[in-house]
Amino acid sequence: QVQLVESGGGLVQAGGSLRLSCAASGRTFSGYTMGWFRQAPGKEREFVAALKWSGDSTYYSPSWKGRFTISRDNAKNTVYLQMNSLKPEDTAVYYCAANSGERAYYADYNYDYWGQGTQVTVSS
Repeated sequence: QVQLVESGGGLVQAGGSLRLSCAASGRTFSGYTMGWFRQAPGKEREFVAALKWSGDSTYYSPSWKGRFTISRDNAKNTVYLQMNSLKPEDTAVYYCAANSGERAYYADYNYDYWGQGTQVTVSS
């Protein structure tokens, strides 16, 4: 049974940083694409960043490239999202997801597994 468990969210002041973690279990994720998405209140879920579990490929939404960095620790089966220079508009629930195929990484409907989400709140 595949499980994705996010952690690391919380309340932070504008300009601060957070590192989100996504612990993956239940299968081998070699060949998978792991993504981070977010959903703000009243808005649709949107792509943030993704990476290939194998290799060095990373992908970012142009909206956040430069402030957010996605990475992984194979030994811990964990994917991270480092978020710097946070803004109040970054307030959202952040989700980790796994995409088993070579499908477009930026589309949430291509992801097979999802975590429960972690709340990030940025105060002004």
